[in-house]
Amino acid sequence: MSISIKKPAPLTPGDMVMVVSSSGTLRETSDFEQGIAIWQERGYRVTFSPHWHQQNGYLAGSDRQRREALAIAWSNPDCKAILCTRGGYGSMRLLEKWHWAPIPEPKWLIGFSDVTALLWSLLQGGIMGLHAPVLTTLGAEPTYSQDHLFDVLEGRAVAPLTGIGGGDGTVVGRLIPANLTVATHLLGTPLQPDLTGAILAIEDVTEAPYRIDRMLTQWRLSGALNSLGGIALGRFSRCCAPAGIPSWTVEDVLGDRLKDLNIPTIFDLPFGHDGVNLALPVGAMVELNAKTGQLTWMD
Repeated sequence: MSISIKKPAPLTPGDMVMVVSSSGTLRETSDFEQGIAIWQERGYRVTFSPHWHQQNGYLAGSDRQRREALAIAWSNPDCKAILCTRGGYGSMRLLEKWHWAPIPEPKWLIGFSDVTALLWSLLQGGIMGLHAPVLTTLGAEPTYSQDHLFDVLEGRAVAPLTGIGGGDGTVVGRLIPANLTVATHLLGTPLQPDLTGAILAIEDVTEAPYRIDRMLTQWRLSGALNSLGGIALGRFSRCCAPAGIPSWTVEDVLGDRLKDLNIPTIFDLPFGHDGVNLALPVGAMVELNAKTGQLTWMD
């Protein structure tokens, strides 16, 4: 990946941040309110974009409403970060006929899962986002994960992430986190980033092993894996075969589809659904050490 990446300025308690519902409609409010409270307890002024609590089928409002809310948050000079309400589905729909308006300084966009599409779109524009808990999952994060999130956002050094090493080799490259399902649907579109030398970090939830196999096989057939520098695998939560159906495990599938790439790989890093989801800056330079299982920030 040869384009230069602009990193948003560090946040400071007292800054204004804005809630945007870019994907699925909010189904309940208790987890959401916990997420809001954490930001407020950290000293931030939380405001709400228009249409943040709409419903249009499974979407958090119409495409027009959600685009308008995202554009308002992005262009508001007082807003220093955009906090995504939840994942689900819908952010890809916003990116038809969409462009990120030029602004004097980039700002943080924070989310994961379905928000992958927005994060990749920003990356294509040369701006770093943050693959991190959405407001409805932040309250379930342990204190050290919440601290890690605010350390990243406020410009403090963070410790390496540690998983299980998948062999030998060390590689330095730009980190590109993603939900595997969403990223697979972005392959071959203008939103697919340049993966040359990149460290691809992927996770998923509630996908049967054969579906993970099918997606990774699509990546293989498309050639999208051929230029990677390394792979960082997070949690593949509830990715089990239906009862009574002969199947590989998801771990079997990941090994079968990825190990013959012969590139440095780490398994079981602490990010993804249904557990600790440590924040990952999208486009940051990192070092992946496949022997120690460590992912270390370089900038």
